[in-house]
Amino acid sequence: MARKTKKVTVVGSGLVGAACAYSMINQSICDEIMMVDRTYDRAVAQALDLSHCMDFTSSRTKVYAGRLEDCRDVDVVILTAGANPKPGQTRLDLLEEADKITRGIVRQIMDSGFDGVFVVAANPVDAVTYIVREESDLPRERVIGTGTSLDSARLKTLLSDVFSIDPRSVNGYALGEHGESQFVAWSHVTIGGKPLLQILDQHKERFQHVDLQEIEQKTKDAGWEIFTRKGNTQFGIGNAIAYIVRSILNDDHKIIAISAILEGEYQQSNVCTGVPAIIGEGGIQEVIELNLSLEERQKFEQSCGILRKALEKLADGQT
Repeated sequence: MARKTKKVTVVGSGLVGAACAYSMINQSICDEIMMVDRTYDRAVAQALDLSHCMDFTSSRTKVYAGRLEDCRDVDVVILTAGANPKPGQTRLDLLEEADKITRGIVRQIMDSGFDGVFVVAANPVDAVTYIVREESDLPRERVIGTGTSLDSARLKTLLSDVFSIDPRSVNGYALGEHGESQFVAWSHVTIGGKPLLQILDQHKERFQHVDLQEIEQKTKDAGWEIFTRKGNTQFGIGNAIAYIVRSILNDDHKIIAISAILEGEYQQSNVCTGVPAIIGEGGIQEVIELNLSLEERQKFEQSCGILRKALEKLADGQT
C-alpha cells in the first residue's frame, strides 16, 4: 500500500532554518525537506550539507533546494525568514520590515497552490503569524506561530535547576506576546503534578530562596542573553519548530504554547498571541483556555493590547 510522503518547506536557510531542518532530520519527522532562501546558492549549500547527515541517522530524509513556487504539494511551510533586532530594539520594532518580507513570501507560496499548514518562527512572531493568516486567507487553524513554546521550555529549564529535577517533570506556560509583555501563568505551573504555589507554601523554609519574579524575568530575558553573547538563537527555536511540525504530521495532539489567532478565547479577538493549544493533523485542533487568576487575566489583556496596537499602527502607516 502506498504511503503518503510527508513534505516540509523551510523558508529561510539561515541559522534558524538550518537548525530546524537538522532537528527534523535527526528525529525522522518527515520524508522530504525543501530549503528555500532569497539567495538560492545558500539554500543549495544548506541542502547539500544536511543531506550528508544521512549515513549517520536512523532513516533517510531527502533534502534539496527549491523555490517558493514549488510549494504546491508541501504539507507544512516553515517561515524563518526575517530581520534580526539591532541593539536596543525589541522584537516589535522589526514589525514594519517583517511585514514587507512576509507578505511577498506568502503571496508567492499561495500562488503556487499551497494548501497546507504554515508554521511561523520569524519575529515578531505573534504579529507575523497574524499577517500570514491575513495574507494567505487560510483558516486560523492552519496558521501557527511558535509563540511562547520556547519561552515555556526556558521556564521549565530554569525551574528544573532550582528544584533539581528533570525539566520534563515540570508543566507550565509562559503566555502572551513572545516578547516584553509575556508572563508566566504561575497558577498553572506544576511539578510532578503538584501545583508549584502549593509546594512553596508547604515548604516555606526549604524554598525561601525561590524568587518567582526573578525566574519570570529570566524566562523573558533568556533569548536576549543568548543573542547579546553570540548574535543569534538557533538550537532551542529549531527544536521547538520541529516539535510543532512533528505533532502536525503525526497527528500527535500535543498541547503546546503556540501563537494562535484568538476568536473569543480569553475574551480576546483580532489578535494573535501565545496560548496553549492542541496541535495535530491540520494544525490547531483546539485552543486551551486556562482559568487564569485575576492578575494573570490583566497581564494577558495588557499583552494582547500591546500586540493589537502594534498591528493597528502598522495598518495606519500603510493607508
